[in-house]
Amino acid sequence: MFDWAGFTPSPLNLDGDSLRLRTLVGLRWLAILGQGLMVAVVALGFGYEIPLWPCVAVIAASVWLNLLLLLNDRRKRLDDWDAALQLSFDCGQLAVLLGLTGGLDNPFCLMLIAPATVAAANLPTRYGFGVVAVALLATSALVVWSMPLPWADGQVFVMPQLYRLGFLAAILIGIVFTAGYAWHAALESRRMAQALSATQAVLEKEHRLSALGGLAAAAAHELGTPLGTIQVVAREMMRGVTPGTALYEDAELLVSQSQRCRDILKNLAQRPETRDQVHDQIPLQAFLEEVARPFRHEGKAIHIAVTMDDDPTGDAGDRLSIKRRPEWLHALSAFVENAVDFARTAVWISVDIRPRHVSLRIQDDGPGFSTEILSRIGDPYISTRGFDSRPETSTHGGMGLGFFIAKTLLEHTGAAVTYGNAETGGAFVRAFWRRDLIDIVPTTDVTGDDIAPLSRVKE
Repeated sequence: MFDWAGFTPSPLNLDGDSLRLRTLVGLRWLAILGQGLMVAVVALGFGYEIPLWPCVAVIAASVWLNLLLLLNDRRKRLDDWDAALQLSFDCGQLAVLLGLTGGLDNPFCLMLIAPATVAAANLPTRYGFGVVAVALLATSALVVWSMPLPWADGQVFVMPQLYRLGFLAAILIGIVFTAGYAWHAALESRRMAQALSATQAVLEKEHRLSALGGLAAAAAHELGTPLGTIQVVAREMMRGVTPGTALYEDAELLVSQSQRCRDILKNLAQRPETRDQVHDQIPLQAFLEEVARPFRHEGKAIHIAVTMDDDPTGDAGDRLSIKRRPEWLHALSAFVENAVDFARTAVWISVDIRPRHVSLRIQDDGPGFSTEILSRIGDPYISTRGFDSRPETSTHGGMGLGFFIAKTLLEHTGAAVTYGNAETGGAFVRAFWRRDLIDIVPTTDVTGDDIAPLSRVKE
């Protein structure tokens, strides 16, 4: 049984991903182009008086940095501290250029948000918020020092001090809010990517295990005939050899060992998941028992019920078979494990089969989902009901990632998964399939004869 609670996905950097050098170089070239164009338009197009050569020198500093970086491999990934230094340089360079062209009176002060946002979204927290701090300090410095905003000859553009302070507050809040939003969104995206990667790894592993089971059953079938032939030949040898001789003992050993091999292969072929003609078919009741079996030793009663329309016999679980899909087996195992962890005395697994749909419900008699995380269940890295409500007898860890994987696996098969607290107490998880999306067919015996009539399971 795969340990969902103890599953540990391959490590990913949840704090941030390294930036490529060419990404920063490309963004800086765009900034240089925009800065140079605006300086040219203001100085040459409008004819405003600005400190042209100091502005050109500031822009040239960014050009020099880019040309220096071009000597390196533009495809490489930067170290986090290197990327943080470059983005901090961009903040400082832009602040100096803004100081030369009006400071807080210059509407392009909003561009100070850009380097902080890039850093928060792509760098580890300590480096990202270090760049944010530099952006905040650079913006605040414009209050202390800045040159007048370029304006028409003989006119001076002066904003009220209160408005300038309000504009400063707006920029500072914008930097913090935008950077924080980008950091949170990027973190959630990386966590979701890791969880989906873990789900895919689990699915691939279980498909390989399922293929091995089918291969074992096929091998058992194919090896039965040659082992039978060996046994027959060995018995004929025993008839033609005097008992007590070495040759007779060898023939007797050959018969006993071939019979042992046949018994082993017979047991292998009769495993519940491979005893049908189609090896991946299993009786529905046996499938549910297989899901529940690993958790029956934990002192909680696990009740299994299968109901179907027009079924007075009550044995639909034995008369119907289901495809033994790894997604179903391990997703349901995760839900049952979680229910057993929190149940006080019992867990119920019920399947309701209708002509147009099939529903499966797993419910426990525990404390139920806590209200503070009920709306977040199914997200990766969220513990389903918190550790405070977990009984002391629980033997499993939290199901934050396991619950997400189980839900994703079931949705992969076309199920709609819902969960909540039952009116009678305890928590429940319900999976709902359209009938044409789930293969439930009559169980057949070894001769291929249907045990249940088709009219009983089809509309």
